[in-house]
Amino acid sequence: MQQSVHSISIPTRGQGLYEFTDAIERFVGESEIATGLLTVFVRHTSCSLLIQENADPDVQTDLLGFFRRLAPEGMDWLVHTTEGPDDMPAHIKSALTLTSISIPVVAGQTVFGTWQGIYLFEHRRRPHQRSVMLHIIGE
Repeated sequence: MQQSVHSISIPTRGQGLYEFTDAIERFVGESEIATGLLTVFVRHTSCSLLIQENADPDVQTDLLGFFRRLAPEGMDWLVHTTEGPDDMPAHIKSALTLTSISIPVVAGQTVFGTWQGIYLFEHRRRPHQRSVMLHIIGE
């Protein structure tokens, strides 16, 4: 059994989805693991991870619109407000999505579906530098 760990940094420009499928596939290829499991973990509480369609950008637009309506800024009942009006809604969005995703690896490649890609889902308005840990185990 082999394993490999790597950290990548994803710069964001504010709220949105940032695809990093290519970086994942490069890491898997360089690991030389043919069959295994890749774990992707984001080290933050106000962004998350998604596997989502990467063919039609309207999907991203609709997802952003949905989450803005689901956890909008300006909810006057929130207690955690010291980091700005977008912070607690960002924590709520992160709690409703994922901070860790497992992806099978077969024949040395990730097993994404035809239109699937992996995204960092930035929930804050201002730019951030996000850290994502990659861990692959297999043979």
